[in-house]
Amino acid sequence: MVLNVTEPARIGRTYAMALSGLHGELVTVEADIGGALPGFTLVGLPDQSLNEAKDRIRAAARNSGMPITRRHLTVNLTPAGLHKSGPLFDLAIVMAAYGAEYRVNDETGPVFLAALGLDGTLQHVPGLLAAVLAAQKAGFDTVVVAEASKKEAELVSGVTVLSYRHLSAVLEDFGAAVRSENFDVFTASAPDATMQEPDRQDELDFAEVAGQHHARWALEVAAAGGHHLLFQGPPGSGKTMLAQRLPTILPHLDEKVSLETTAIHSLASSQAKVIASITTPPFQAPHHTASLASVIGGGTRQAQPGAISLAHGGVLFLDEAPEFDRRVLEALREPLENRHIELSRLRHNVIYPASFQLLLAANPCPCGWGYAGSRQCSCTSAVRRRYNARLSGPLLDRIDILVGLHPVTSRDLNRRGMQPESSATIRQRVLAARARQAERLKGTGICVNAEMNQRLLHHPSLSVSPSARAILDRSLDRGEITARGYSRILKVAWTLADLAEQTHPGVDEIDMAFHLKLWGSEHDR
Repeated sequence: MVLNVTEPARIGRTYAMALSGLHGELVTVEADIGGALPGFTLVGLPDQSLNEAKDRIRAAARNSGMPITRRHLTVNLTPAGLHKSGPLFDLAIVMAAYGAEYRVNDETGPVFLAALGLDGTLQHVPGLLAAVLAAQKAGFDTVVVAEASKKEAELVSGVTVLSYRHLSAVLEDFGAAVRSENFDVFTASAPDATMQEPDRQDELDFAEVAGQHHARWALEVAAAGGHHLLFQGPPGSGKTMLAQRLPTILPHLDEKVSLETTAIHSLASSQAKVIASITTPPFQAPHHTASLASVIGGGTRQAQPGAISLAHGGVLFLDEAPEFDRRVLEALREPLENRHIELSRLRHNVIYPASFQLLLAANPCPCGWGYAGSRQCSCTSAVRRRYNARLSGPLLDRIDILVGLHPVTSRDLNRRGMQPESSATIRQRVLAARARQAERLKGTGICVNAEMNQRLLHHPSLSVSPSARAILDRSLDRGEITARGYSRILKVAWTLADLAEQTHPGVDEIDMAFHLKLWGSEHDR
């Protein structure tokens, strides 16, 4: 887009993006100048926050040495029926307004994605990465962003990123003759936006965990196959310590999931935060008092991503799981099956990715000492049953692995000459098992055992021995497991076979998978 200050034009036209979750819709911004009375009309279904941009845009233009016309300015955002909000349109609107005063030689110009300060500085906007991805999908190869947003925008390969600190610099590059007299703001620099790094898990290591060999092994199985897991044990048994180290043995994110996860975190970030590329599995641990909207997603005006989407590609850890609101726990069932969440808002639905590993931790009873052995439990059997019933059957049916923990003993802490395995050592076995799964599942669109559907589980190439399947059939007929539980035990058995470098699971793997799935059935569950 090049501005010509000598030849008048009736319409200025630029492009921006409207975001609905991670989905972006191309918006054409048209500006028209007409009539003698001053004014600024914004049409095209803008919300209140976007309507407030009118005064901000006028001030930014004035402080950039090139005030917007004193006549009536009408700005139209099309498609008109698309909901539009936020400061993402600031730069596109002001450039369209300038285009309405001067002839625009190139209407196939870039997509403008920046907010404006009153002094004309370009500011970073939340959700920038999703907007750049959407612009590329719409066929644009150039975007204009704030200088603070450059690194985030450049995460998208194949897109030319033009970055500026101030509106005056944008105008000069696009051919406008900026009148700089009486203005001293052109050398002012916008404050650097803070680069928000993802939470680092590198400092954590399984070598720091004493004892709990069965729980460590269960986490290795969960990591290898992408399985959901529940820890149950008394306070101080290491549930949280173990859970925090699960990301350290998971593979790094592939490019697609990395971009999706980074875009989600960008959308959820504050105005001043620029998100660095997220390549390691994220770890989200909301408090048990967290609301439905903060865990699942939602909000009063726009549907923001919740913890389940922020954990996309990584781990969602719910400590003290029975203490969570029942609605929060039951709402997990849909994303656990579909690996995304659909949030309904007025006139539109928003879909966020939510492919995460769920890790639950719970005490065995309200006092915490049921089945601990070292301390007397003060809860009755009825109280324990009610407490454990807070984790419903349908939710537990979606958990592949159940692990009981006992308190760590002095023998575990003082054991000499037996250094626990490090995360790096465990991770190598996990990566090898994942590689075997990827090879076996090539062409199916999935890469881990936990995602296998019924069609794959019963495919002739993935059959198990009659003796191994007979164990599952008997348990299903006796009502010990459900049809969903049948499939999940079979998936865990495949993971155990991958870790053991076997081509198919046998009776031993089925037995171990049963042990991992059905632990705790005798504990008033």
